[in-house]
Amino acid sequence: MYEGVVQDLIDELGRLPGVGPKSAQRIAFHLLQAEPVDVRRLADVLIEVKARVKFCSVCFNVSEDEQCRICRDERRDPSVLCVVEEYKDVVAIERTREFRGRYHVLGGAISPIDGIGPDQLHVKELMPRLADGTVTEVILATDPNLEGEATATYLTRLLLPMGLRVTRLASGLPVGGDLEYADEVTLGRAFAGRRSAQ
Repeated sequence: MYEGVVQDLIDELGRLPGVGPKSAQRIAFHLLQAEPVDVRRLADVLIEVKARVKFCSVCFNVSEDEQCRICRDERRDPSVLCVVEEYKDVVAIERTREFRGRYHVLGGAISPIDGIGPDQLHVKELMPRLADGTVTEVILATDPNLEGEATATYLTRLLLPMGLRVTRLASGLPVGGDLEYADEVTLGRAFAGRRSAQ
């Protein structure tokens, strides 16, 4: 334990996701050794991002405007909607340059153990986007874990009666992976999602 404001800094940094006590301490001491102008620049950016960044009124992606750049892009296919858990998932999919439709960010996944149900997610905002018949396919791109599967199952049951094509991202073995190191669920999905070798 350190004294006063140094310990306060370590404690606050430790509250960030993915930052454990050792990392928080390293970051804190890095900041203490940094030039004051560098620390001020970091502080200014943190304050500015909190003041300027909001969530898109259509898809709930992060944006500095009322609507994000993807929702404003007329070249995107409005008939295909990709539903993701978090904003970072949009970035990951965009990096592939394979998807040219639009997005809907749920803001998390169903997790009863954490007290998160459909009402805590942007599910109710999804339904009006599908009501006018413009969207014909909904791609469920939730994480391939227990919470992501629960969310995808819930949404599938909700969306199929609407006559929409509901698809799920394929999952299986990663490129460059070894079969002997694959877990049973991943290997099982790879078999279930196999395709022609042509």
